Amino acid sequence: MPAPDVSFFSGRDGVRLAYRELGDGRPLVLLHGVTGDARLWLSPGQAQTLAARGHRVILPDFRGHGMSDRPHDAAAYPPDVLADDGFALVEHLGLADYDLGGYSLGARIVVRMLVRGAAPRRAVVAGQGLREVLGTGGGAGAFLRRLFDGTEEFAPGSREQLAAEAMLARGEDPVALLHVLDSIVATPLEPLHGIGVPTLVAVGTEDERAATAGELAGAMAHGTMVSVPGDHRSAPVTPEFVAAIADFLAAGA
Repeated sequence: MPAPDVSFFSGRDGVRLAYRELGDGRPLVLLHGVTGDARLWLSPGQAQTLAARGHRVILPDFRGHGMSDRPHDAAAYPPDVLADDGFALVEHLGLADYDLGGYSLGARIVVRMLVRGAAPRRAVVAGQGLREVLGTGGGAGAFLRRLFDGTEEFAPGSREQLAAEAMLARGEDPVALLHVLDSIVATPLEPLHGIGVPTLVAVGTEDERAATAGELAGAMAHGTMVSVPGDHRSAPVTPEFVAAIADFLAAGA
């Protein structure tokens, strides 16, 4: 399957945002994690597999990421702006009956969209636990802040120095990423209890987020959990991961 072309739409504040599409059938919007872009769903082939299973897969790049605009003005990153961008994409494409999923940060944005009224038929919240969604710890945000907020110097060859170099080499924008982190909103338990959409929580057995993933699924009225092999980085590229998502979505068809 050829690589999909990049298209653009406007966020509610006019920021230019990118997305890709592949496949035909029931729309499935998939949100990527912090750093990287929509190609995180394409390079390992998950998007292609889901398209082959009958989905029109829609893959946006978050603002501050990929082909989307990366403004450096903090005013372009108000609280919940990534969820606002998700709503803008749904409106731009005129989606009335669709599924919604995300991994890592993308999963947190799925939760934010759900508690703010998004009504997909089914949702996937992958690579997240209750602790991260509540904003009480975990996740990659603290590590990214250490890398790029300028308050620390790292020894040559250290994990931190190598990680920062790798991200800069692949074109990440530290200023935009820090603003993105500042925009993320935690979700308390009570709104989670109000999510009525059937939701799959999928997490790697070796991912630290697995410790509270079951609690996250249990906090939602129709949440279910599945464990797949791997840690936070390796789990989403396993056949078990994409099969779990595909089977869950097919059950709601």
